[in-house]
Amino acid sequence: MIKKREHNLALCLFFLLFVSLCVFYSGFHKRLIAGTEKTYEELKIFSDVLDIIEKNYVDPVDSKTLIRGAIKGMINVLDPHSSYLLPEAFKELQIDTRGRFTGVGIVITMQNNVVTVISPIEGTPAYKAGIRAGDIIVKVDGVETKGMMLWEVVKKIRGKKGTTVILTISREGLDKPRDFAIVRDVIPLESVRWLELEPGFGYIRITTFRDDTDKEVEAALRKLESGREPMHGLILDLRDNPGGLLEQAVNVSDIFLEEGRIVSIMGRVKTHNKVFMAHPNRIKHNYPMVVLINGGSASASEIVAGALQDHGRALILGTTSFGKGSVQAIERMRDGSALKLTIARYYTPKGRSIQAEGIKPDIMVEKRWVEEEKKTQTHRLREKDLKNHIAPVPESEPEEGKKDVNEKEMRKFSEPGVPKISKELLKRDNQVQRALQILKGWYIFSGMSF
Repeated sequence: MIKKREHNLALCLFFLLFVSLCVFYSGFHKRLIAGTEKTYEELKIFSDVLDIIEKNYVDPVDSKTLIRGAIKGMINVLDPHSSYLLPEAFKELQIDTRGRFTGVGIVITMQNNVVTVISPIEGTPAYKAGIRAGDIIVKVDGVETKGMMLWEVVKKIRGKKGTTVILTISREGLDKPRDFAIVRDVIPLESVRWLELEPGFGYIRITTFRDDTDKEVEAALRKLESGREPMHGLILDLRDNPGGLLEQAVNVSDIFLEEGRIVSIMGRVKTHNKVFMAHPNRIKHNYPMVVLINGGSASASEIVAGALQDHGRALILGTTSFGKGSVQAIERMRDGSALKLTIARYYTPKGRSIQAEGIKPDIMVEKRWVEEEKKTQTHRLREKDLKNHIAPVPESEPEEGKKDVNEKEMRKFSEPGVPKISKELLKRDNQVQRALQILKGWYIFSGMSF
């Protein structure tokens, strides 16, 4: 028995030290953190529990299963963006998103242990089927999602093009859950669409921030700026954009800024800190801008909106954004699993924390579609609604440490898509039309003398 207990205690100590070594991104200085007496006492309790379970549980239990469960429990007390990914989940996360895949087009999260829709992506099968922000997915093809990991739900929703998946949705206002039969389709991964609304007035929509999003934006600008009339104004649409790569958010912001801070990253340790600066552009885009945001605009899209707002480069219109202002780093473990850990917060150029606060528009316009004027607005899930979300804190100097920061934000468990846009559709879009009116008024006033 003594040998068994010593074995379990040694296993626990190894477990703690292993996690301590692995929780930060590859290339970090890996050094042991001396445990306190209190930590050691807690580890002895852990060893006792492990020993009791192995000896007395009704069925034999694999120690690997127990320890992985303990790791999950440890991560679950942190913020909702930190997680322990088993090997299969990590492989699912690493799907090559530079190509195409099939799905339904939704961005989901886990809220209070239920799978909740952050937003359907415009133009995708889920959007056309009537899936809404705030919907709770209680079943996928008749299988309850309760107890599933988020990646498991995503895997069940994805499938071959032309096949049907049935999502059972619980929604405020419905007497009972309702089934939505959705035909999977190819979800294109281009992140930018554009068109000329009127001569001299352009519209660019970014659905996600992916590799080469900045180049796609620059290409769109070249087309718009080569029109019959010079550019008088631009609408940059970031609504329902769940985020993506940090470096792409910085690059897109830099296209419209000539100098100053774009975003800063501040963590608990100094080596997590980083400040991203704007640079003078060879091609100037000196015309007014309106940026559209809503409750589905998160993370990287909030960085762009916050940077352009703080520099007075664009007017922000719409509704308050999601409020996901934290940075995650991913460390791959030796068994193929991975740890995703929140290590820092984002701050706008003026030092505002995005976390749980979001970007507040300069002009609040809640109604998007003209025909929705008399409808009740759907409550959107936001970062502050998530269990254990980290609080916003003022920008300050963190403590010293020996860790590094990942400059690329991990890709989300979401299904990206590109909405079909047309002038006819945008004529019904109340927020776009308000933005266009503002830009036209701005142009008219700039040409007047007083």
